[in-house]
Amino acid sequence: MTKATLRRIGLSLGADICWPICFEEILAALDLEIPVGKERIRFEVERVTIEPFDLRQPVAYDVILDRLTHWYHLSREWIKKAVLMDGAYVLNNPWSVQSMEKHTSYCAMIKLGMPVPDTMLVPPKEYEDQADLQVTLERYARFFDLEEIGACVGYPAFMKPFDGGGWVGVTKTENDEQLKEAYEKSGRLVMHVQQGIVPYDAFVRCVGLGPQTRIVSYDPSAPLHQRYQADQDLVASGTITEAEARLIRDTTLTINTFFGWDFNSCELIRKDGVWHPFDFANPCPDSQVTSLNVHFPWVVLSKLRWALFCAATKRPMHMNLDWAPYFEIADRDVPYEEKLAAYGTYARTRLDAERFAAFDAEHLGHLDEVAREFFGGDRAKEAVRLKVQAIFPEHEWDEFTDYFWARIQTWREASS
Repeated sequence: MTKATLRRIGLSLGADICWPICFEEILAALDLEIPVGKERIRFEVERVTIEPFDLRQPVAYDVILDRLTHWYHLSREWIKKAVLMDGAYVLNNPWSVQSMEKHTSYCAMIKLGMPVPDTMLVPPKEYEDQADLQVTLERYARFFDLEEIGACVGYPAFMKPFDGGGWVGVTKTENDEQLKEAYEKSGRLVMHVQQGIVPYDAFVRCVGLGPQTRIVSYDPSAPLHQRYQADQDLVASGTITEAEARLIRDTTLTINTFFGWDFNSCELIRKDGVWHPFDFANPCPDSQVTSLNVHFPWVVLSKLRWALFCAATKRPMHMNLDWAPYFEIADRDVPYEEKLAAYGTYARTRLDAERFAAFDAEHLGHLDEVAREFFGGDRAKEAVRLKVQAIFPEHEWDEFTDYFWARIQTWREASS
């Protein structure tokens, strides 16, 4: 019998605790050996280490799930070398993550016609001292009036960094004085002033992983562990319609494929029947049980499905971004809804959605059953507790371990 070909999946991790344990344990329990063409494929997962590397040293991984290079330059350069020289497939495109901050994503989606809230970019309050700074500012910097910007955008307005994430540096302002105060505290950060879409009647976060999507009700005012709401099917509950769900998914997959992101989350607000995407450059989105709660197993399984598909089929990495097909659709003289549907169709083609679905059905039909068994066992509960211990005070370990464990059991019941 021909020896099976090994495909290796690398996990490039930072503070991640719970999901890598679950990923590794479920993959081991699957014990896959699947036929692809003339080969039989087996899989192995390993955590990527940080160490010196020779630029010509081969990288052993076929697929890398990257949760680290957003923050660490050495890991980022290793990831880029792996793509360029060794043909590795990486979630996400490291060049795009590095350069396509929130400002660029706003501009691009405005170009595609999306109803992004009115946004202005303002110069930083302070500058890092460097050669030629003073003469540059004296020649070219112009005084501006924040009150005029507030009047232009309208209140409430959010002042927030043009890049970054995690709600760091975000301030809601209701008037000129609050806007000025937020600007005074912004320091060297380059800030957006963005229109607040309020009052709104729905706030969702749509997680996209490859062609897979999950739409979740989201409450940004709640504590972190309660922001992702428990409802697992917003269409069935009547929170959104089927047409709205399709619009939200099309929006998310359009953004993801435009920037070469396999894994990203998109926040949208509905006001007066219009869904406004307003925070959607999140290519290092929540993956921990302590934020996702009931939705945590879905993220773990979606990562597994997409990683296995990409590794087994040797899916090629799109190193260069190709925006022309999107702009061709944007230039059509048709209503925005038709453009968005066309973007979504193209996005699914780019993500091999039909081929992925066929692979999933043929080779991973038992994944949910294996996952349900795992997420009812001691090792899964240990993974939850380890994450809880990392971020909660000791006197809350038992309470929050039980809290998140109960949410996972809710998922198990709903998926059976």
